[in-house]
Amino acid sequence: MQAEVKESFTGWSKCVSCAEMIHESQIAMDLKLCPKCDFHFTLSVQERIALLADDGTFEEKFQEVKASDILGFVDSKPYQKRLEVLEKKAFKVNAITTGICKINEKRAALAVMDFAFMGGSLGRGEGEKLTCLIEYATDTKIPLVIVCASGGARMQESMYALMQMAKTSAAIKKHKNAGLFYLSVLTNPTMGGVSASFAFLGDVIIAEPKALIGFAGPRVIEQTIGEKLDPGDQRAEFQLKNGMIDQIVTRKEMKNRISYFISIFHKRGVKR
Repeated sequence: MQAEVKESFTGWSKCVSCAEMIHESQIAMDLKLCPKCDFHFTLSVQERIALLADDGTFEEKFQEVKASDILGFVDSKPYQKRLEVLEKKAFKVNAITTGICKINEKRAALAVMDFAFMGGSLGRGEGEKLTCLIEYATDTKIPLVIVCASGGARMQESMYALMQMAKTSAAIKKHKNAGLFYLSVLTNPTMGGVSASFAFLGDVIIAEPKALIGFAGPRVIEQTIGEKLDPGDQRAEFQLKNGMIDQIVTRKEMKNRISYFISIFHKRGVKR
């Protein structure tokens, strides 16, 4: 047993919420939760899908859609070069994974955003991929679940990125007009153009505890208004108190809660 513990040891991580030093192997074994304050560390896309989808049921779709440099944008390095490095390093071509799965035996369209890919930013590739999934969900009459994690629209794509807000919102409107259910899951962080579009269009909006949720970041707001924000401002608990989200759901309860909402709303249709 001692040998197993030593072999699995990979180091220590400091909780950004309570500053507790935690064994990384302990975090990995407990859904990446802080054992002291229950802070929710970031999950990878694969970990999120494993958490929500029934074993072996996730079928990825629209993986051929990828980010592209339509403007020839260059800052400290060419945008196209950034994309190529990320693709080689992470084996990913954009910041969102889309597919069909079962959640407690209930068929659903599932999209998961990846903050590790350029801050989960929303660009043309992400918008097209998400729109394709929403339209597929509409055509096949299945519920839609989107797990959001993003810093906002992708600056390297300028107006093309901003137009994805309208594009995805229009697709969700058609999904809703068909009487179908859309559930939005907000994780840490959900900011900018994503929060200003599809993230807050869910029939039900749930969030993980202490997730940073808003439009402009705290530092931008403080610089604009010249005042210091309270530590809890823009967190999930603040948004729940002010009526912006419906529930805060822990990671351990997430799959069952999503399944519960699907069972209530999908068969009966969403009343408007």
